[in-house]
Amino acid sequence: MLAGELKDPRLSSFATVTEVRMTPDLKQAKVYVSVLGPEAEQKSAIQALTAAAGFIRHELSERLQIRRAPELMFVLDRSEEYAQHINELLRRTKFPG
Repeated sequence: MLAGELKDPRLSSFATVTEVRMTPDLKQAKVYVSVLGPEAEQKSAIQALTAAAGFIRHELSERLQIRRAPELMFVLDRSEEYAQHINELLRRTKFPG
């Protein structure tokens, strides 16, 4: 759905859903999204997804054949950037200079 159906130009950068966390009552879902690119593009992509949340909920309810889809909250996932930073620090400690 992110790759082809959402026509928002703010989603031109590469965005990947990395994780979804549901509340116990299944009424809300936190959708973690990894976006490659500069900070401005990342924020813009999250704004675009938030703007399209209604459409995405509707499509999810139809595709999953559920009566009510959860409310979606999109969060920028920075875990990959953090992992790269840690790897770089570890590399520097092994091979200083």
